[in-house]
Amino acid sequence: MKKLMTGNEAIARGFYEAGGTVAAAYPGTPSTEILENMAEYKEVYSEWAPNEKVALEVAIGASIAGARSLAAMKHVGVNVAADPIMTYGYTGVNGGLVLISADDPGMHSSQNEQDNRYYAKFAKIAMIEPSDSQESKDFIKEALEISEKFDTPILYRVTTRVCHSKTLVELGERQAFEIKPYVKNITKFVATPANGKKLHVVVEDKLKKLEEFSNNTPLNRVEYGDKKIGIVTSGISYQYAREVFGDKASYLKLGFTHPLPFAKIEEFAKEVETLYVVEELEPYIEEQLKARGIACIGKEKISNIGELNPDIIANSLLGTECEAKTEAASSVEALKDEIIARPPTLCAGCPHRGLFYTLSKKKNIMITGDIGCYTLGSSEPLNAMDTCICMGASISSGHGAQKAFDVNGVDKKVVSVIGDSTFFHSGLLSLIDVVYNRGNSVTIILDNRITGMTGHQQNPGTGYTLAEEKTEAIDIENLCKAIGVKNLKVVNPLNLKETDEAVSAALTATEPTVIITKWPCVLKKFTEEDKKQFDLSSKTYSVNEEKCKKCKMCTKTGCPAIAMKEYSSIDPTMCVGCSVCAQVCPFGAIERVGE
Repeated sequence: MKKLMTGNEAIARGFYEAGGTVAAAYPGTPSTEILENMAEYKEVYSEWAPNEKVALEVAIGASIAGARSLAAMKHVGVNVAADPIMTYGYTGVNGGLVLISADDPGMHSSQNEQDNRYYAKFAKIAMIEPSDSQESKDFIKEALEISEKFDTPILYRVTTRVCHSKTLVELGERQAFEIKPYVKNITKFVATPANGKKLHVVVEDKLKKLEEFSNNTPLNRVEYGDKKIGIVTSGISYQYAREVFGDKASYLKLGFTHPLPFAKIEEFAKEVETLYVVEELEPYIEEQLKARGIACIGKEKISNIGELNPDIIANSLLGTECEAKTEAASSVEALKDEIIARPPTLCAGCPHRGLFYTLSKKKNIMITGDIGCYTLGSSEPLNAMDTCICMGASISSGHGAQKAFDVNGVDKKVVSVIGDSTFFHSGLLSLIDVVYNRGNSVTIILDNRITGMTGHQQNPGTGYTLAEEKTEAIDIENLCKAIGVKNLKVVNPLNLKETDEAVSAALTATEPTVIITKWPCVLKKFTEEDKKQFDLSSKTYSVNEEKCKKCKMCTKTGCPAIAMKEYSSIDPTMCVGCSVCAQVCPFGAIERVGE
């Protein structure tokens, strides 16, 4: 049976068909849907972990126990998981282990566009790159078999376009896979220096065997067309190159990309007149070819900045546009000047808006921010965030900034804002650092009862697992008290008076201070617990034009439901009745409908 699937759906299906047992992840675009789809296969145990390091360690534990396992994360998540993968590259596996790195060229939803292919070289592990959904499914089985045959974890590198594009996939049955026996093996799995020195010798020998495999595996294949041009490529770049050149070029399509098949590449290079390397982002393949003395053209022509597409390749290598450019794409291009730019913004009714509006009114503060939809608090008209580095950095960098100000006699207060899921991910240890080192910065934890930015995944604070099973909900307030926070306040961020009073008091404190803003995301599917705890009744607001003085104060909340024409107006199809605009209006011109 064939089915239209995204690459993420196909990866989940491939792991299921390959007899996979345990899968763990932390949600992050473009990888999120892998575990969401994995949860549909009841033969596979799937979980959301608090962060990527924990997810990989769960998969490693399952692998050591003899099961086929998988950990999925976005590219920056691999930074968090780097510690265990560096060591597991040395020890090797028992059951096969695949680490999915979903890279994000073009930074569609990321703070950088790092190229994680280098992690395979860094960790001395094998790497596989699929080019479409069928390969995304099929290569998972290959990856697990290679992992077990060569005793190595596999870095499975996909990109946004592979993750989210749909192609036809031929489905198969689940493969029967008996869990491998667990045998205690201290010299293999206890990574002491004495064992590690021996394992390093072993891993270098594995890499030689893997290179020999790379030269012979059908995952790396030659497609001969016109031999005037030869293209070495991998991943989605293969699809783009094919679209541009068709049969007017020959291709060495690489699916197994660490170690590279140098003998095969050298043989291919001899068969073509001009050799191009077409790859997205960094010159990972190109620099290794040039180091081997293989003449090729790559980043001299194609930029290492941004997501590739056929037009970029055609323009860079041929000086023309892609001939295969679709009529629909051409129509969009023609309308480019007429399309209004619509930057992302906090949703109408977002509980974070009240908090950021309050912070925007405070003077002489520095606001250190974090990763999540609330990062949009940095945008106009709120401008209520000064930094955003990485998951959990708001609290620790805020602590460092506050110490720097205090030591140097600078009269400035630091406020750190962090979401609930991000707090569980890596904010807790940062807050422990603040308490332990007698900091006096203010930490505001934005608890909207869900992992909002990546599409409403459960987290340790929601009381539900990935499988929607009820579990213990970790209470953030009690957690903060347990690590020594004494000055703590829980507020409804949609109540501006309550929020302002809490923030004002926190700014005068001389000890670690935490404010928890607690209100569910407006787009969330409300649980029974949400309905009992919060007033979620339906209500909307409208502008009384007779009272409106056109002061535009309501527009400073940044709510997309509000527009300024002759008078302020509120789109009734967007308004959810959060009442923030009504509280801001100095003339009482914004009134609740139906009262």
